[in-house]
Amino acid sequence: MLVAAIMKRSVITISPLATVREALMMMKERDVKSLVVEKRHSGDAYGLIAYRDVAKAVIAEDGDIDLLNVYDIAQKPALQVSQHLEIRYLARLMIQYAVKSVLVIDNNELQGFVSDTDVVSSLIDRAASGR
Repeated sequence: MLVAAIMKRSVITISPLATVREALMMMKERDVKSLVVEKRHSGDAYGLIAYRDVAKAVIAEDGDIDLLNVYDIAQKPALQVSQHLEIRYLARLMIQYAVKSVLVIDNNELQGFVSDTDVVSSLIDRAASGR
């Protein structure tokens, strides 16, 4: 099975110049735990900001959610894979790099997003169907 079969195509993005407060409000409004950080120009890379990044920067390191911008704390570049990659290789990469989310990029453009939950859900579906 390929990444394309399990990825979420609807991805919520945020500007790297947004404040951490704006990112948190967007996460709350959209009921998500991470956002894709937009590229600043065509040669740039996509990033990812998650609850974990906010907790580290704001709580553990006593940062200010109004003074920190998304680009200050985001994971950039975020781990990226092709939608044509087999899920087993995706799982290996996620374990090797200890990440919970991966961006799906083809031709340097964002195609979707995959979380560890999506990977495990695909395994559960396969187990339930007896494949």
